[in-house]
Order: sequence, then structure tokens, then C-alpha cells
Amino acid sequence: MLREVTGIRYVTPLREGGSVPGVVEADDLGTYVVKFTGAAQGRKALIAEVVAGELARRLDLRVPDLVRFDFDPVIGLGEPDQEIQDLLKSSGGLNLGMDFLPGSLGFDPLVFGVDPVEAGRIVWFDALIGNVDRSWRNPNMLVWHKDLWLIDHGAALIWHHNWKTAHTASAKPYDAADHALARFSPDPVAAAAELAPRVTDALLTEVTALVPDEWLTDEPGFDTPDEVRRAYRELLLARAADIHERIRLAPQQEEKQPPPEWLRTWVEGKNAK
Repeated sequence: MLREVTGIRYVTPLREGGSVPGVVEADDLGTYVVKFTGAAQGRKALIAEVVAGELARRLDLRVPDLVRFDFDPVIGLGEPDQEIQDLLKSSGGLNLGMDFLPGSLGFDPLVFGVDPVEAGRIVWFDALIGNVDRSWRNPNMLVWHKDLWLIDHGAALIWHHNWKTAHTASAKPYDAADHALARFSPDPVAAAAELAPRVTDALLTEVTALVPDEWLTDEPGFDTPDEVRRAYRELLLARAADIHERIRLAPQQEEKQPPPEWLRTWVEGKNAK
């Protein structure tokens, strides 16, 4: 089970994301980015965050720590935006928190370099989970202490929004032409040789067990939360075996250009702090 914390102070909304997560302080003295069950994407986005995030962690990719986040809407009464107030009021109880990474920088493929091996591993992982939200327009990665961290997997596992067509949707190619790391010569085939054997039924059982029953109950077509967990395991296990054969990268990536001198100096200064 994920560690559980309780919110004690609502700090601010993060308006960059469509789900409008919030920065919230908790009773363990930590600060978290909280994704709420009352957001438009609902519990499916939180399930995707847990499954994708904890699978990434077990494949040695960097993701912020995840926690079960108990949220009382009373602590957000000072928020003046009525739309956000409505979101908070509809999200009382169990939500999902991600460790806030203070001082991190949003990843920009024109500024930061990425090792081709790491790029290949991330592209393969995104193909595995069907992540449609890691393009150069919206990388959903942070640079923290000079390392690359993966965030925001709520749009992954897109097939779980319609289980009746999940197998057909899961069998489609993964288009990585616009992936934020496509310009760094990723080799997803080599990544698959390393990572795919590690995606076992036992590993996926461990990961899916972390999804709270509350978010899996009453799923149409399933009688129990464990049946839903099995469906996630079966699809991910099948994808791990051959998704590398269905990844589409652009034939040629444009030559990487160095960042302007002023920006390079600024980034190096930030990373040195």
C-alpha cells in the first residue's frame, strides 16, 4: 500500500494542467502536488498515475514519490476561485499526492541534453503505458538536481476508458514522432531488450495492488477490483512483449542546436544551487 498522509494547508492551484492539481502541505511536513478525484478526468487519471508511476519506479526511471492523500475541503476555503472551490469540495477523502520537487525546472528539449540510452528507455516506457502526453509541446518532465524526472501520467493507459475496445486499442502502433525525446536518437528496441523481461506478471501484480479499491469499485464489466487489476496486468504484459515493434519514430530528427549562451549560463547557475 502507498503511504498515506493528510493535508493540512492548501497552498495554491497549478493552472498549467487541465486537471488543475494543487500544491498542498501534509501532516508529515512534506509538500505535495495533489491530483483530485473531483477533476474532469476522475479516478481513471489517478489510477493511471499510480500504475504508470510505480511501474516506472520499478524500472529505475525517476518519478516523484506517490502517496495516498486524505484531503478535507475545509483547508481550501481560502481559495478565491469558485471553479477551484467546486473542485475541492467534490474531492473530499482519498486523493493522490506526488512529492513536490522544489527548484525543479521544466524540461525543454532545446535546452537540456539527454543521453540516447535514457531517451530510449523513456520512449519505450511511454509506448508501454500508451502515454499520449509527452510531446515536445508538453514534455511532462522536470530537471531536478541535473536528473530527468517523469511526471503527469494521468493521460496514460488511454484504453482503460473503454474496456470493451481495450484490446483493439492497445494493439495500435505508438506514434513517437512528436515525443519530447525523439531528437536524442532513442533506441526503443535496445530498451525493450533490457526492460521488457523485467515486466512480469509478479511485478504488475505488485504495482496494480497499490491502486486503492475505492478507485476500482463499480467499474462497468467487472465484479471486483481484483478483476480490474487483472485486466491492467494482462494488457501491460502483452504490450511489454512486442510494443517495441510498433513504435513509430520520425525517419530523421533535425540536428540538435545548442541553446543560446545566456540561457545555457542561466540553467547551469540554477543547477549549481
